[in-house]
Amino acid sequence: MKCPHCEKELPVKQCSSCGSLIPENSRFCMDCGERQRDENDPSAEQEGGFDLEDRILCPDGACTGIIENGRCTECGKPYPEAPSTEN
Repeated sequence: MKCPHCEKELPVKQCSSCGSLIPENSRFCMDCGERQRDENDPSAEQEGGFDLEDRILCPDGACTGIIENGRCTECGKPYPEAPSTEN
């Protein structure tokens, strides 16, 4: 496989899902879109580790946090937001 810009030969691997040839460091297949797992990646999902596929994003549209233990990791808002008890 050649780089479309400089035409340098790129190392390739096969997609674990469809078998297409993709660049060696690809995270996703360019043909089927399947996420590629890298056994050498220390941040790869491990038992009891953080699962990017099942994360819950903060409901505040301006916040970049995720929900862990019922609260946003960035702004601290509870999830789901508890209704106000003020009367």
